[in-house]
Amino acid sequence: MKNIWKSLPFRLLVGVALGILLGLVANGPVMNVVVTLKQVMGQVITFCVPLIVIGFIAPSITKLGQNASRMLGVALVLAYVSSIGAALFAMAAGYGLIPHLSIVSDVEGLKKLPDVIFNLEIPQIMSVMSALVFSVLLGLAVTWTKAKHTEEILNEFQQIVLGIVTRVVIPLLPFYIAVTFCGLAYEGTITKQLPVFLKVILIVMVGHYLWMLLLYALAGIYSGKSPLEVVRHYGPAYITAVGTMSSAATLAVALRCARKSSVLRQDMVDFGVPLFANIHLCGSVLTEVFFVMTVSQILYGNMPSLGTMILFCLLLGVFAIGAPGVPGGTVMASLGLIVGVLLFDDTGTALMLTIFALQDSFGTACNVTGDGALTLMLTGYAEKHHIKAEKQ
Repeated sequence: MKNIWKSLPFRLLVGVALGILLGLVANGPVMNVVVTLKQVMGQVITFCVPLIVIGFIAPSITKLGQNASRMLGVALVLAYVSSIGAALFAMAAGYGLIPHLSIVSDVEGLKKLPDVIFNLEIPQIMSVMSALVFSVLLGLAVTWTKAKHTEEILNEFQQIVLGIVTRVVIPLLPFYIAVTFCGLAYEGTITKQLPVFLKVILIVMVGHYLWMLLLYALAGIYSGKSPLEVVRHYGPAYITAVGTMSSAATLAVALRCARKSSVLRQDMVDFGVPLFANIHLCGSVLTEVFFVMTVSQILYGNMPSLGTMILFCLLLGVFAIGAPGVPGGTVMASLGLIVGVLLFDDTGTALMLTIFALQDSFGTACNVTGDGALTLMLTGYAEKHHIKAEKQ
């Protein structure tokens, strides 16, 4: 029993179950405490994310030596192609399925969460995107200038950050997920709002699994390695992503899962997983495309034209690379496209944000799990082109 409790997936599932049960019976004063705990733990986890990005990406780039620039370019291309492919896949499914669905758009009747007892602000040392750019530039510059002393410092910093992840972030996650689901149950999102678009959400989830299946199949074919040896370790990361609704907040667990795979190169894991967590949002993109078509059908009586949707998909892939890996980050980053390209009004935008929030956790889980497939592709590319990690 003790070994089961030590299992991260078991603790995460217990957190989900206890959170939902508490949310269904909790009153206002209890929820005051819950939302306060969520705010504090969320601040601690969010503060650690830029440190994780810097601690893993920068030293990983230095280990790539003179091939760093090329590997970064390959990673960006993989992320963009995956996002665009997911968007076009969702568009095709939308044109084929949405006209045959009968969807009701009543999303009223949710409770409002009480305010926090006190608001503890823990500002990040820099934004996640700033940390990402800083890590890439620092890693490349160290490689270009052969700054060995700085490279040693970055390697030590990586070990320090790994200690923070192991002793702070991962132990906090089951509690953070518990209070998150407690809030969802108290609001009524799980019991009232979910059935509103249940058909659409189920279709999108099937799309997530089909896209992940395609990514892992392609990764296995290209790398010549078993994709099952990667995906079988990703259960804790998937569950964590469902609970946190944030690729960034799931980063620590995703790294831990990927490091367990025997077919992924360690340097590719440390480089690829933190990078893809911020630029590869295939699940969120797939979801957004299908949902904007659904909302357009509901409110305006028809879906956007094929040309408009193709333009939207191509631009959305670019916006997804720059979107923050936080809850709702993709749709927030692309609101300009929703209004400017698809011509949604305020009602359409509000409805889009609502239904996107309903499944955001599963889109994030698809993003995180899909990162494992792209990391396997990076591993295959590095081995096919005889790119070796530099010795410490």
